[in-house]
Amino acid sequence: MANPMVLEIVFPPSSGVIAASVFNLILSAIFGVLEARGTHLKYSKFFNASFSSTRVKVPSRVGMFFFYTPAFLVSLASFWLFPNGDFRFLLLKSALTIHFFKRIFEVNFIHKFSGEMALDTMMTVLVGYVIVSSSLIYTQILSQGFPEPPIDLKYPGIVLFLMGIGGNFYHHYLLSKLRTKGGKDYKIPKGEAPPEIKLCLLRDTLFVDSIFDVGP
Repeated sequence: MANPMVLEIVFPPSSGVIAASVFNLILSAIFGVLEARGTHLKYSKFFNASFSSTRVKVPSRVGMFFFYTPAFLVSLASFWLFPNGDFRFLLLKSALTIHFFKRIFEVNFIHKFSGEMALDTMMTVLVGYVIVSSSLIYTQILSQGFPEPPIDLKYPGIVLFLMGIGGNFYHHYLLSKLRTKGGKDYKIPKGEAPPEIKLCLLRDTLFVDSIFDVGP
């Protein structure tokens, strides 16, 4: 039985939501441990670290484009596949679609690339984003029909999402201006910090990936 205080701000968790939360928590923990031990995904500044010449590689721009495009298509298709639903469901579908569209736009018009990435890394991240996006949509479907939590956080969530995605875009724009064409060095802008994008207030569920710190 969920804590009554928790149910003040989230929907009652179903078995499907709990299972999805546990799965994503374990998966996130595994990747976190691997990163801490120095086993990095082979892209960006980690590409040349212990990279085997026998592994297939793709240009960074191509890899990053495919990071986000399938998840964007999943998010966009959700409007057609699930046209019904409450306002909160519409917010979730819109937030996912806007986020991944922004990422694709940045890859094509903002970011400056000079490196490569491993094909298996591209596939790992690609599949991960599709799974997380699909899980977010599915768990929100499971929440349809439940009474709204007494404490409604979706409007603060809208404000934070717009602030986060706007600030994140501006941060990426600043970074792109710091990097020279063909340069491989990394710059840190002074006085700016990249914001995190949170969907937890929009969704009000216990699904662990509703705190959606989207990267890379």
